[in-house]
Amino acid sequence: MADDTAPPVAQVSSSAPDIAIPAGRWHAVLVAGDNSSPAFDNGIETLRERFAAMGVRDITSYSASRAAGDRLASSVNVIDGLRVPGGQACLVYMTSHGDERGFFLRPDRRLLSPAALDQALTAGCGTVPTVVIVSACHSGTFINAETRRPNRIILAAAAADRTSFGCGANDDYTYYDQCFLQQLDGASTWAGLAQATRACVETLERRLGVRQPSRPQLFVGAAVANLHLPGR
Repeated sequence: MADDTAPPVAQVSSSAPDIAIPAGRWHAVLVAGDNSSPAFDNGIETLRERFAAMGVRDITSYSASRAAGDRLASSVNVIDGLRVPGGQACLVYMTSHGDERGFFLRPDRRLLSPAALDQALTAGCGTVPTVVIVSACHSGTFINAETRRPNRIILAAAAADRTSFGCGANDDYTYYDQCFLQQLDGASTWAGLAQATRACVETLERRLGVRQPSRPQLFVGAAVANLHLPGR
């Protein structure tokens, strides 16, 4: 479980070296784990378009509803997809429901645990720069002693003991996915994007009167402290 006593957004040293990897060298995996709300598929579809526009060519997407062009988001398929090596950097974006045990995949009604994600990322991405975004309730559970590695950046939509919002039947995007998309064009580094996304979520939750804020979390590995977004 993530340590909620730690700062929800890590402070990145300004002296850390810049790392800029060409957009065409990124290997991206996008996962919409549930189809109980259109928000999850909408998020992945829009992210696929946005990342492609940034120059990312190697994109594999998974959907619980198996939307056009997507593979089925079963636990076997997603884990196998994460284990496939490729590129000089890895990007994983997962959006669904979740609890403190992991990330929900509706096709086989299983939870992808932090340990399973860690093992799949180790197999597929090794030590290359790796960015993981988990947009789900309690997703801070994916920031723990196992998953914290020097080559990884992990963004989580909520603290381990908190829910996130915007996954109802009438929502176009989850709150976190909406804010991530809104801040994407203005960011140059992943750490900067995480902080801008968190500020956007906080503003949105205050405006809507959320009583227990989601508290998005961030881990930044020392080796990738100033990793740039693809093409930035």
